[in-house]
Amino acid sequence: MKEIIVTTGNEIAGKKLKVLGVVRGNTVRSRHIGRDIMAGFKMIIGGEIKTFTDLISKSRDEAYNRMVDEAVKLNADGIIGMRFGTSSIMANSSEILAYGTAVKFI
Repeated sequence: MKEIIVTTGNEIAGKKLKVLGVVRGNTVRSRHIGRDIMAGFKMIIGGEIKTFTDLISKSRDEAYNRMVDEAVKLNADGIIGMRFGTSSIMANSSEILAYGTAVKFI
């Protein structure tokens, strides 16, 4: 896969940019009922809920990679203004969205 620069900033130092458009990647994940029960016990005693941390981390990676794939299809050299968004879809499901502006170096 083509390597591209991804930044949360609105520019890439030393580069003139041509905007190609918005790119995004998303994934929707649901929690596992058995893991929810164990997480409930963890919430009572406090501390990190590793199962949920891992789920969110994997979801962010997947959304990020899908966003980059979309930029590569546009033959972009980079993505600026990259952000993550999270929303609840229904009771036990969440969407992770990665988005930014695909750019070409000129």
